[in-house]
Amino acid sequence: MSNNNALPSSLVETIAGLTAGVVTTLVVHPLDIIKTRLQGKYRFPLPQIPPQDALAVSRNEGSIGAFYRGLTPNLVGNSVSWGLYFLWYGKIKEGLAEHYGSQGALSSLDYLLASGTAGTLTAIYTNPIWVIKTRMLSSGRSAPGAYQSLTDGIRQIIETEGLKGFYRGLIPSVLGISHGAFQFMFYEQLKNHRRQALNSPHRHNAATTATDPSAATIPLSNSDYLYLSGLSKISAGSVTYPFQVVRARLQTYDAGRTYASARDAVMQIWRQEGFLGFYKG
Repeated sequence: MSNNNALPSSLVETIAGLTAGVVTTLVVHPLDIIKTRLQGKYRFPLPQIPPQDALAVSRNEGSIGAFYRGLTPNLVGNSVSWGLYFLWYGKIKEGLAEHYGSQGALSSLDYLLASGTAGTLTAIYTNPIWVIKTRMLSSGRSAPGAYQSLTDGIRQIIETEGLKGFYRGLIPSVLGISHGAFQFMFYEQLKNHRRQALNSPHRHNAATTATDPSAATIPLSNSDYLYLSGLSKISAGSVTYPFQVVRARLQTYDAGRTYASARDAVMQIWRQEGFLGFYKG
């Protein structure tokens, strides 16, 4: 296929992001249910939480279907978020590359700028979906006042809280974009280091390269991509996870009566639960 017929890289990344968001959400949604409920709990023995919460969901809410409560907003939120993120991330990288021209490759700071800007825009656009998702995942369907669907959540927030209700937890959400920024900075640099290692002079066979020019560059394998993406995700997540806990607390049904602000939520978690409170779930 000629380059004239190739899809723009930003469009390819957007489609990839949408697809990845849908697939991963379908697979891990039950774990998201448990994580969201753990993030809202207080003073619970940490080692015993996961199995007890899993049993409680199954026992108290009727069936395995309870593990997929809130799936619609989670699917919409993840697919739209990753689609928008990759769209803006790709566009910003393309713009920076055009700006630099042939002067050199993008630096770590460039990757950080691209991913940080894309993450901020995504957080602002998608926060209303995350408010509804957090509330649905943190409650059973039969709980008093629980949202029955995405549209029911939208209706209730408009009626009881107005537009402001859709933007609860926005500050930690925006601060939490550092997760994506660090993740993609780590990821891009890890890829560069891996490529350099694979294509170092010590790894090449000069005779093979001379007879087969296509062997001059060794591409990354699927295993490389899996390992590098996982390592970058774990590294970024260990640093930025507290933002998720604070956001979840601020987005629950009664957050307005519990916390005066994001700072107040941080102080209450610190006083009541200590350092480990920021890593629940």
